[in-house]
Amino acid sequence: MYQYKFVKVDLKGILQSKPEEDYHELIHEHAREGWKLFQIFAPNTYGFGTAAFLELIFERSITDYH
Repeated sequence: MYQYKFVKVDLKGILQSKPEEDYHELIHEHAREGWKLFQIFAPNTYGFGTAAFLELIFERSITDYH
């Protein structure tokens, strides 16, 4: 069985193209805690197909951390 964690990273700049946080560091930080990057989701919420945020989805086994 697995558990999942969702981390929202807001985007800024022209057409919301730049992450407000260093998502690379967020991935490394979560990996040190035993999380595996499962998916990066960027819903298109603005016109022209641009996203307002990224959602990093992490996964880890429940049996490893209980």
